[in-house]
Amino acid sequence: MDQSVSPHPTHGNYRDLIARAAAVGPLRTAVAHPCDESSLRAALDAAAAGLIIPILVGPQARIDTVAREHGLDLTDIERVDTPHSAASAARAVELVREGEAALLMKGSLHSDEMLAAITARDTGLRTGRRVSHVFIMDVPSYPEPLFITDAAVNIFPDLDAKRDIVQNAIDLHRGLGLGRPRVAILSAIETVTTSIPSTLDAAALCKMAERGQITGAELDGPLALDNAISPDAARIKGLTSPVAGRAQILVAPDLEAGNMLAKNLTFMAGADAAGIVLGARVPVILTSRADTLKTRLASCAVAVLYADARLRQPGLGG
Repeated sequence: MDQSVSPHPTHGNYRDLIARAAAVGPLRTAVAHPCDESSLRAALDAAAAGLIIPILVGPQARIDTVAREHGLDLTDIERVDTPHSAASAARAVELVREGEAALLMKGSLHSDEMLAAITARDTGLRTGRRVSHVFIMDVPSYPEPLFITDAAVNIFPDLDAKRDIVQNAIDLHRGLGLGRPRVAILSAIETVTTSIPSTLDAAALCKMAERGQITGAELDGPLALDNAISPDAARIKGLTSPVAGRAQILVAPDLEAGNMLAKNLTFMAGADAAGIVLGARVPVILTSRADTLKTRLASCAVAVLYADARLRQPGLGG
């Protein structure tokens, strides 16, 4: 199947994001180790769409070979030669620290290698926040963008990490101009019980929001998935919060649950899933070989819009 076209209908949420990001103008983006067709093409497609100005950081001979084999034009594309993937990640991060790039984009290296360079204590891009991942889902059966976090970085986050995961997602939602979000803290059930620890975390996170430790959103939890997104399910269970049945951000109890939820929506419900890592000094664009062209562009668009919002609203992102 042609990966440039999604076989499923969508609501067009990504088209709006891409158009808005193109209006902002392209941002210089360090692309770490784009040494396969998918990652190299993603960077070039985003450049052609006016979203980024790529700086290709990686072994130049390998990048040139990939470009030649797949008919990709690297004319006027800036390149920084590095010997291997670890060096590519480190140099891409260094370009951001030097002010030469405003965004990071993962190429064909492993996510752990990229994150290690980002979170390095002395040479990385740490902030006061825990780094976390957000999927921005365009689900055909849901009326607005649906955020899922964290499905890619924090495996079994504790309460402190979940606080940052939630705040990162809230800041992204607001930074994209989507308003004050409704956040559902997910578990298997909607009542608090000591036998399911995630329900305790959910209750604590809601109390933290009441006390100003999490800001900018309406929180409710624990909520099961059905009564987080279905008004009928919420009504049947007698849940009457602003969030129940109308969630815009779904906070998974752990990476396994979040990853399965996002992939279920993608492969069984025809959703598209753009992805971005937050909590570092700059947004980090994550793309997958399975992504469509639209999804790749959406990931870049989200990063551009959020980076622009952070310049205009310095409080975003910690």
